Amino acid sequence: MRLKLLAAAALLTLAACGKSPSPPATEGVTDAMLANPPEGEWLTVAGDHTETRFSGLDKINDKNVGELGLAWSADMDTARGQEATPLMHDGVLYVTTAWSMVKAYDARTGALKWSYDPKVPRAKLVDVCCDAVNRGVALYGDKVYVGTLDGRLVALEQKTGKVVFDKPTIPKDSHMAITGAPRIAKGMVLIGQAGAEYFSRGYVAAYDAQTGDEIWKFYTVPGDPSKPQEGKHLEAAAKTWSGDFWKRGGGGNVWDSITYDPVTNLVIFGTANAEPWNPAHRNTDGAGDSLYTASVVAVNADTGEYAWHFQETPEDRWDFDSTQQLIVRDVTIGGQQRRVVMHAPKNGFFYTLDAKTGKFISGNPFVEGINWASGLDPVTGAPKINPEAKYEVTGKPFVGFPGAVGAHSWTPMSFSPKTGLVYIPVNYTPQFYMGDPDWKPGTTGFQLGIDVSGGDIPADKAIRAATKAAMKGALVAFDPLTGKARWSVPHSTPTNGGTLSTAGNLVFQGTALGEFRAYTADTGKQLWSFGTQSGVLAAPMTYMIDGEQYIAVLVGWGGVWDVSAGKLVSTMTPNISRLMVFKLGAKGVLPAAPPSAKRVLDPPPLTGKGEQIALGGKLYANSCSVCHGASAVAGSLNPDLRHSAVLGNAEAWKKIVHDGALSANGMVAWKDQFNPDQVEAIRHYVIKRANEDKALGEH
Repeated sequence: MRLKLLAAAALLTLAACGKSPSPPATEGVTDAMLANPPEGEWLTVAGDHTETRFSGLDKINDKNVGELGLAWSADMDTARGQEATPLMHDGVLYVTTAWSMVKAYDARTGALKWSYDPKVPRAKLVDVCCDAVNRGVALYGDKVYVGTLDGRLVALEQKTGKVVFDKPTIPKDSHMAITGAPRIAKGMVLIGQAGAEYFSRGYVAAYDAQTGDEIWKFYTVPGDPSKPQEGKHLEAAAKTWSGDFWKRGGGGNVWDSITYDPVTNLVIFGTANAEPWNPAHRNTDGAGDSLYTASVVAVNADTGEYAWHFQETPEDRWDFDSTQQLIVRDVTIGGQQRRVVMHAPKNGFFYTLDAKTGKFISGNPFVEGINWASGLDPVTGAPKINPEAKYEVTGKPFVGFPGAVGAHSWTPMSFSPKTGLVYIPVNYTPQFYMGDPDWKPGTTGFQLGIDVSGGDIPADKAIRAATKAAMKGALVAFDPLTGKARWSVPHSTPTNGGTLSTAGNLVFQGTALGEFRAYTADTGKQLWSFGTQSGVLAAPMTYMIDGEQYIAVLVGWGGVWDVSAGKLVSTMTPNISRLMVFKLGAKGVLPAAPPSAKRVLDPPPLTGKGEQIALGGKLYANSCSVCHGASAVAGSLNPDLRHSAVLGNAEAWKKIVHDGALSANGMVAWKDQFNPDQVEAIRHYVIKRANEDKALGEH
């Protein structure tokens, strides 16, 4: 009897750890195909399990790429930023658009096969920092998988787009969202979520590919320290936090990079910033590293059990997410072959880690001008933080580089085994940081604990011109073995598109200003370009059908730089969302771009008082600028409040901002965050800004 009880207890213990996935797929897209994709197919968002975004196809190469032309294009029905990489299997291209919609096209002709709309509520936009974007689907067996902005995992039939299952993956009424692409490992769908600025507790989870049932879940930050933690790794992490951090979640969300390494059987992923950004409001009883935020973490693929971690930015206070793409490769270091993880996160340092243990191997800056740290410890990889960068300690403003946009953000890099180089889309965007000792947690919008209103750019043409000139980008070919750039191509704006490298000695990248380009992979010489009419954020891919190679890229300006930086600090392109596919000898042309309309500023007269306007400026900068642009100058997507038809009508302004009259359009009510007097102060600040810009002759 005792043995039976013990056996039953053991079974209960195993059940508590998670379920076993359904048998692996034997038809359609199989595990074997994902591990070794058939020639010409692009089966995962980054091309293969190792996330290199490299293709062995060379029919298009550095000798003939100048003959590349538009084979076909397809207009999207979502006028937001487009960030997905298409997948191609069995002659069909699968791609997501903004608002988590999915479309399937004939890869030869562009004929639409089917379309799926998950009908995400537009009010969900207030819970995402950086536009209603989605970065792609996953394929497995006969299904297509997409994570929706409102936190669902949806499986569709590949042939028809019919829903197989639709499962929630985030708590009800959570401020979390999904923008990243799912990954597949051993019959499971892996997905995380965004939300590290909105009081959430990050995790990554594995779901049965056939049923959508949860197999395991790994939390990245500890919960209530008075209760048992979900794993020994969280017991260790709890010692690096203090105060009542757990009441606000902690952050650490897994919003993009997830890599399955079949060699080590590890799922390796990056985590986001701690929340709030300001450590003074989360480690109230003393400093701590806030594990496992801003880290690379590895877990056992079968069980979700902790394997190792490496924290790149301890006690992150600058929004230095480590969620950027993780490449796993075998490289020769010191005469020995080692399996490594290569990572270029927001903080500006390129890391090489041991894939099995997480041990630090090397770290070097991939951008110039880093000022939050003077370097990395050569043995441990720990950053040598500059004291002035701890703005909550000094009580003084800190203009940091890189800023929150990151030296490298989500836009994917690629690695070519032929050149040994990593091709990184780099940003040069500083950030103003200042602690806010008066900050109180709210319920709507960003929850950062800082005051960025001091970073407002004054109404001075010379200062504005200098600011725009300082915001740049580059394509950097970085050698991970030497820790130095081999070559670099400058861009006049930040947040340019992700990269694709190929065996044809080519690197493809789109630009924020509306070009799709090809460079030689070994030297960086530009060989070809095509005008796209809109900025390119997404990374391209390539495929081959009937011996003919194609290059595909999703075009459509938007994302973080448009919604938060606005036209004030960068030249913008309009949003024209379109899938574009190229091949040698094609002669296709795009429809004529719509004419740009120049709007004239005609604001009401300024009647607000000094203190009222100052309050409105602080509230606007810390909450409203996330969508409507710095200094009240919007980008291409969201309404520019300086031109608002209700700017001169206090009651109509209150009904929209405070009461939520336009919630169905995504402008939710802010009544839980601002009282009517504060809403009115924001209105007077926008009126002030509109009058300043009118006097300068701007629009």
